[in-house]
Amino acid sequence: MNPDSLKPELTFEPSNPLAEPSVASSDSRAGEGARSGGRAGAEEEERAWIERAQAGDAGAFRALVERYRDRAHGLALRILRSPADAEEVAQDAFVRVWRALPRFRGEAAFATWLFRIVARQAFDRAARLKGRRARESSLEQAPEATDPGRVEDSAGRQRALKLERLIDRLSDVQKTVVTLYYYQDRSVEEVASILALPENTVKTHLSRARAALRSAWSREGP
Repeated sequence: MNPDSLKPELTFEPSNPLAEPSVASSDSRAGEGARSGGRAGAEEEERAWIERAQAGDAGAFRALVERYRDRAHGLALRILRSPADAEEVAQDAFVRVWRALPRFRGEAAFATWLFRIVARQAFDRAARLKGRRARESSLEQAPEATDPGRVEDSAGRQRALKLERLIDRLSDVQKTVVTLYYYQDRSVEEVASILALPENTVKTHLSRARAALRSAWSREGP
């Protein structure tokens, strides 16, 4: 199975927690061409920001930070499960990007390059913290990666929170792969580039993560 066919959402339902996400109808794709045009415009705008930032324009770099700050923080948070540590890692990653930006040649997309730095910084910090403090995993303390505002009913919110708790039990690498692939809509190829892993290894992590989540979801019940 091609993992890309499972996107864009990792959705669990009580009767079948690992059911494949439904495929959008042709009507729902009616505006795809317009959205593609919008993406092209955004990419052109981003290239301009990068070029200006490489020339020392701090305002252009702030625009890049604004575009990717939430996703960078979200990735670090998924690995570290500590808002304070995630914030520090994200800030440090942007500082490193700013310093290295003049040497950026665009071999990979800017987002791929940025998330690679964030992931490495987060993994390094997680290794330093391991054994020095317990990971926070209770429902009250665990930050939510899923926006509760997107889930209208109480049962839906409970399912989303349950999924968050189960994802938090995965290994650091599996959590990162799930976050990049499902929550940040990165392709297998992009995830592999960010984490410096073979694509088949990324697919294996996705498969094992889904299997672990399926098993845990079934054990805990609805």
